[in-house]
Amino acid sequence: MNKLFFRTTVLAAVISAAFTLSSCSDSNDDMMTDMSFQRTITVENVATPKDFVQSGSFQGTGTPPVIMPGQSVSFKFNAGKTQALMFATMYGASKDWFFASQQPGIKLFDSNGNAITGDVSSSVLLWDNGTKDNMTGQAESKPIMQVPNVNASQLMKLNLAYNDVTSEFTLTVTNTSGGTANETPFSPGVWAVSNYNGSQLLNNAPFFTPNALSNPEITDIAQMGNISKMMTKLNANTGIMTGLSPTLIIVYRGDKNPIYELGKADSGMGLKDIAQFGNVTKLQNSLKSLSNVKGVYIAGNAPVAPGSKVTTSFNAEPGDKIAYATMFGFSNDWFYANEQSIDANTKGDITSKTTLFDSGTGIDQYPGAGNHQALFGGTPQSENMVISKVGTQYPVPAVQNVIKVTVN
Repeated sequence: MNKLFFRTTVLAAVISAAFTLSSCSDSNDDMMTDMSFQRTITVENVATPKDFVQSGSFQGTGTPPVIMPGQSVSFKFNAGKTQALMFATMYGASKDWFFASQQPGIKLFDSNGNAITGDVSSSVLLWDNGTKDNMTGQAESKPIMQVPNVNASQLMKLNLAYNDVTSEFTLTVTNTSGGTANETPFSPGVWAVSNYNGSQLLNNAPFFTPNALSNPEITDIAQMGNISKMMTKLNANTGIMTGLSPTLIIVYRGDKNPIYELGKADSGMGLKDIAQFGNVTKLQNSLKSLSNVKGVYIAGNAPVAPGSKVTTSFNAEPGDKIAYATMFGFSNDWFYANEQSIDANTKGDITSKTTLFDSGTGIDQYPGAGNHQALFGGTPQSENMVISKVGTQYPVPAVQNVIKVTVN
């Protein structure tokens, strides 16, 4: 009897304990469900659009630094399809004449997207600034007009060379006016390449507007060969800008960010598609299959221009983390992502956790001026490098001046 009682008591205790444990487990599950929460993440493009992606100056090697007949000077610049080069330099032997091309500048690519190289002297024109009488030098106020009966291409030779890998041009300017009826030195000059936003140039009339009155910057060049005012204006209006792609956001568990691993090659799960083309679909599907990824969300469905933002909500539980990635749109293979881990329950501005990375899958070109960039309908030339932080090779704005990420 005692043995039977003991067995019965033990069995009852086991059943009771199992029931208790089961009840606790159910209670904990209910508590976890009750503690689940929803957050909203907003990704904003705060970049300041600039008229020009690149600009600079050129001058002779003498004192003063004019370009005399027979002398040449070269300078380099980057550009993609649709972009053009504008330059200006004084016709020195005049009261107020200057060399420049038609707006928006010298055409750099043909209709098939091939770079134009060789002699492009036919692009240069000679302009009368309309601010001084050509004979007396007295001040006047007339619109800028092309100088008649002077073939500018006989006075100035322009030659373009092109490096397809870097999408870099070299323009060589040669003073060929020697021995002509219009022999003249050229003053120091200025040049610029207008920014392109994916549909149009931000400035399609750099420096001046034909058939309109001149401005102080071009007037100083045309009358005195002084480029100071124009360079000040150009410096204030030149800079790299970018669009952003739709942003991929994940909720996950663990210490390892499933989107990327710094110092390792791209995993092939789809990060390359974001970094090169802003396409989130492949990575979205790949991450959904990972056991430690609890949710995949997409903010936006189109490129995010400066001044625009995208938002999405996500669900999470205590202990979850979030990670995100979006393309630096005007690049070959760059992306923004959080470098530091982020608790999913975090609220507020998390931009400081964001870093600009190079996916290592495409050869870099100047941001917003590379012919192999998706911005210009191109495909990056392949490379096989590890994922790294973008360095200082290009004057890229600070992270907080391009993207803002907040969670509420």
